[in-house]
Amino acid sequence: MLKELELLFPEVNTLKNGDLKKAVLETFADAIKQGNWVLEDLKKIPATLLIPECPINFWQHTRAVTRGALAMAREMKGVYGEQLNIDFDIIIAGGLLHDVGKLLEIERALEGGYRKSEGGKRLRHPLSGIILAAARNIPEPVLHIIACHSKEGNAVRRTTEAVIIHHADFSNFEPFVP
Repeated sequence: MLKELELLFPEVNTLKNGDLKKAVLETFADAIKQGNWVLEDLKKIPATLLIPECPINFWQHTRAVTRGALAMAREMKGVYGEQLNIDFDIIIAGGLLHDVGKLLEIERALEGGYRKSEGGKRLRHPLSGIILAAARNIPEPVLHIIACHSKEGNAVRRTTEAVIIHHADFSNFEPFVP
């Protein structure tokens, strides 16, 4: 499944750290297995349950956030140079994994479509995402992004990489809100 995930999320191939690349792919594989999904489902699961009949899927959203954050980070680095430290591996891994917990938060509804799972009613995706990623020894700066990319991060100081992912995430959510 790791090779198939690599094809589905080619951005993982831009990671310089091979151990991090493997851990990101394994985290996705774990989430797919635990959520009772198959790879093809990632292109069907809605990006969010907050938008009725959400027009974008989990796969599109994950890639758009990752690519958007990476572009933003490159532009910022290009202008600010050494004035701003940005770890591009953390941006890529954080973008790819920011919503991985949704694979546990969402389930197929018996009547068709998707709904919040029982576990998802108790733990939002940033928390279940941290649990999944920590089990694969994902580094703390990426765990911070997973934890802080959504409203849960409003109570803490986000790292530069977490700020970038946070804004890339909402830039790929709010335009679709009716």
